[in-house]
Amino acid sequence: MALSFASLNSGSNGNCYYIENEYDAILVDAGISCRETEKRMERLGLAMKKIRAIFVSHEHADHIRGITVIAKKYRLPVYITNLTLSRSGLKLDSDLIRTFYAHQSVNIGELVITPFPKFHDASEPHSFTIKCKGFTVGVFTDIGFPCEHVIRYFSECHAAFLEANYDEDMLENGRYPYHLKARIRGLNGHLSNKQAFELFSGNGTHMSHLLLAHLSRDNNDPRLVVELFNQIKCNTKITVASRDQESEIYHISDSDVPARRLNLETIQFSLF
Repeated sequence: MALSFASLNSGSNGNCYYIENEYDAILVDAGISCRETEKRMERLGLAMKKIRAIFVSHEHADHIRGITVIAKKYRLPVYITNLTLSRSGLKLDSDLIRTFYAHQSVNIGELVITPFPKFHDASEPHSFTIKCKGFTVGVFTDIGFPCEHVIRYFSECHAAFLEANYDEDMLENGRYPYHLKARIRGLNGHLSNKQAFELFSGNGTHMSHLLLAHLSRDNNDPRLVVELFNQIKCNTKITVASRDQESEIYHISDSDVPARRLNLETIQFSLF
């Protein structure tokens, strides 16, 4: 096994992504409670004792809600920028705080985690790629638009979590006030279905797996995402990550076989 990964939850109600190799694992964000994280990992047959660290993308509550309790209970180091920490309100023991810097990789056993900056309405927002034995998984959510850093690192991935937050027509015609609509579709907001589609179709069709993440409850519909991404002719297994439950565990390695394309049966319509 080179890398395995799962979404424990993905959406404005909480984000938490699990990546592991044979010996070590990390979490990218921990936006659901410690108890819920434990339950979901247990259902997947994953052990909390294997997690070595938590990496924090930014300070919004849906990405950090569970960190204080998880870090304290399991004595996990938390990798976070200084400004994100100061703006987060997290109460962490000083010996658990680790600082990271853009483009400077962190080694956790054989896992190599590389943070890179992105545009989002947070203090020092970063996304991450996780590499092991020549394979790379990326976490690309909470992104205003696909800047050069996002495109570069996304193109290097063999699998990725990719934000497809909103459908443009649903957002435009929905109930949100104008200022919130402007924030979501602004350069420091979120990726639309169309932006995610263009990023993947231009830079990611070589991937074995793509998990479409952080779908809005109010401004998106998994059926629309299915319809859009089914236009891409590739062998990538594409799945919509749930707002309410964990995904299955996915694997990439030398023996990874070509995967089936997205279809309606892969979507859990209880998400919304």
